[in-house]
Amino acid sequence: MLKIVIDATPISPQPSGVGLHVANLIHSLSALQSQENFQLGLAYQPGFKNWLLGRLEFPDYLSQYSNLYMLPIPVRISNILLDKFPSFFPLYLEPSLDYPDIFHGTNYNVYPYKKSMKVMNLYDLTFIKYPQYINSVVMKYSKYVKKCLQWTDLILTASESSKTDIINYLRVEPDRIRVTPLASRYHPNYLPTEVTEKLQSYARYDFSQPYILFVSTIEPRKNLNALIQAFNNLKAKYKIPHHLILIGQKGWRYKSIFAAIENSSWRSQIHHLDYLSDELVALFYSKADVFVYPSHYEGFGLPVLEAMTLGAPVVTSNTSCLPEVAGDAALLIDPNDPIHLANAILKVISDSQLRNELIQKGKARAKLFSWDKTAQETLNAYKSLL
Repeated sequence: MLKIVIDATPISPQPSGVGLHVANLIHSLSALQSQENFQLGLAYQPGFKNWLLGRLEFPDYLSQYSNLYMLPIPVRISNILLDKFPSFFPLYLEPSLDYPDIFHGTNYNVYPYKKSMKVMNLYDLTFIKYPQYINSVVMKYSKYVKKCLQWTDLILTASESSKTDIINYLRVEPDRIRVTPLASRYHPNYLPTEVTEKLQSYARYDFSQPYILFVSTIEPRKNLNALIQAFNNLKAKYKIPHHLILIGQKGWRYKSIFAAIENSSWRSQIHHLDYLSDELVALFYSKADVFVYPSHYEGFGLPVLEAMTLGAPVVTSNTSCLPEVAGDAALLIDPNDPIHLANAILKVISDSQLRNELIQKGKARAKLFSWDKTAQETLNAYKSLL
């Protein structure tokens, strides 16, 4: 029986980004085991503080799975070992995994095990293409990724756009890369009416006020300064009644974003709601007049798909993978042109026919993606190595 071990370390109690992808992939892959005749195991590395305190325990959210393998060093230490002593991994860690056929590193690295085929996820190449948008942790990715490419058998990425970047910037042969698209964490009927009514009482917002929505980490690559500028323009020139809602945890280099909010004449109508539960985020998607995602660069752009799934019309950038994900179901804008962005938002919120057309196209587009499909494509990629 084929034995596969996936690195589950990126998953957290409040997953986003990579963690969300890994959590959904594992859930869907696990359901395929008996049907496809393979065994799925999960590797986990403790956080640095827990490691110092000797707490080498699996988190509760992994307890539903069997075949758990503890790698008893934190990522901070394994990164040093990866750089200085790569032989440490096959000698001391590979035996603790019981020598799987395939080991899948899910967060921009994979360890140099000798008896396993090695798969590595590269979601995007922000750290190479746009170093001005990253933090000190991500800045080190380039070094580790290039090191890991020496022993990686297969790279998984989420879009054809990212595959092209990997080929061009990392000089990887095309046949060593497989595209496994992501999917929404939601389904069209995620929020029944009775649940929606209950959630509204928990939300810190008056839903009688129409709003423009953004969902993602608050950081420079997401281009929120342009969105705030576009919002200011719409308020000043067209007196739109809308508020602007930004949902997402603070990431890095976000001071200029909050300065732009503070300096806005309409700052009382700009709301940062930080991290919310999946249910509350879904509520905000479902009631938005328009979802706007003006990012400079993405590996996939999952919020675009989530918004479409839950019936929000989408305005997004014409760069990187976003046209590939959105298809003809969104209005595409130049992220470097706030006026172009403002005009696209105005079109959607002032033209009910266009808005309804985008909603219907978005729902149809979102149905082309699912985590079951992602899991099957990932499994097919694994089997291509055998």
